[in-house]
Amino acid sequence: MTTARTATQAADEPQRTLPESRPVTGAPARPAASPRPPGTAAARRRDLRVYRAGHPVLFTLLAAARRRPVLRVGRTLIVNDADALRHALTRLPLDRAAAGTTGRAARSALEPGRAHGDAPAGGVLFDQQGAAHRAARRALADDLSTAGVARLRPVWQATLARGLAPLAEGRPVDLVALAREAAGVTACALLGVDADPARLAEAAADAAAAAVREHLPGLPRSRARSRTGAADAARRLSDLLDGGVHSDAAAARAMLAVASVTTVVAALPRAAAWCADAGWWHLAADDTTRAALARELLRVTAPSPLLPRVAAGPGTLGGRPVRAGDRLLLVARHAVRAHTDDPDCHHPAEPALSRLVFGAGPHACPGARLATAQLEDFLNALAPHRPVVVRARADRRAALPAWRSLVVRPGVRPDAQPGIRPGGARSAARTAPGALTAPEPA
Repeated sequence: MTTARTATQAADEPQRTLPESRPVTGAPARPAASPRPPGTAAARRRDLRVYRAGHPVLFTLLAAARRRPVLRVGRTLIVNDADALRHALTRLPLDRAAAGTTGRAARSALEPGRAHGDAPAGGVLFDQQGAAHRAARRALADDLSTAGVARLRPVWQATLARGLAPLAEGRPVDLVALAREAAGVTACALLGVDADPARLAEAAADAAAAAVREHLPGLPRSRARSRTGAADAARRLSDLLDGGVHSDAAAARAMLAVASVTTVVAALPRAAAWCADAGWWHLAADDTTRAALARELLRVTAPSPLLPRVAAGPGTLGGRPVRAGDRLLLVARHAVRAHTDDPDCHHPAEPALSRLVFGAGPHACPGARLATAQLEDFLNALAPHRPVVVRARADRRAALPAWRSLVVRPGVRPDAQPGIRPGGARSAARTAPGALTAPEPA
């Protein structure tokens, strides 16, 4: 019998060609397929570990179904196609507060005083509709605009500079701990609270993890334990943000903390591991390629790979009828072809496709600009050190696929080698995984 691990790995083997009857709508024009470089293959193998560790059975089943644009299993529709996923988010009526959705998970994570199953009051953005949702987004518009991100940037840049200083001395750094600290200080600055960044980040991550496990398929006993853990974590987060005041405003503030922390802690270390294994630090150091590299890494790591929704009314998806109450599993990772198309900053996916990792339409994640800027600065700060991964441990509890620890040490710097031009052909050879990646302990 095929194990969950081998089935997941097999399902993610590169498909270098696509069936003629299955054109990729909205896919970018890329060069003809060529054999995957060893470093890129190693980066993909390492990244698969976060899926196998967190939710191995769920993601194995989703991977097995990925060849179908839309697949119905009972009252559940699995959506892998980019156009169908976009249609579900923008044209299909959705019940954003239904059990098993991101909205209900956010509400249960951030309202510890509300009994399980009670109807939500107010909203936390993810579970809102209409005028309430538009008002909530307007309230965030300034803080998450280009100018707002520019105001926040010095906060996390200072944290990155301090946290990466040991690399200049030849000492290792845990990038997960650093990403958590950077996410914590950013959340504190965004919300204007004087809380301990590390404690805030830990409470936000715990609240998200417990809520997600409560709303994913599982055993009743596991869900009951998750429910208790979600309430405890939400109380800790509320105490840090608002002194334990459990109001709708407090829940909305907590939602911002949870969303920003979980996305950053999931995305930044995974992106750094890709660069280290594939030998892409010369691309991260180059001002002309860094932005595209960051966007491509966000596409392939797909911090929120699965978007659970529930239909509120009838419709169609990929030619299949949808009934009110049907559960929708929108697999963003497959829709953006993260499982087959490697990051390519010279031929990136078109924005309409790559942005799907942050959703689509009026409910798209408002923090996409913030997350992208943080990743760009993270890669820029790491690039001079050419770090290599010496130890990696996947997180089995995290809300999103993530590393629990990712320890790196400084690698070979091209400017330190005679006759090597940074970013040149010989530089790429020197930064190949065989030269940089240290053996990982068993």
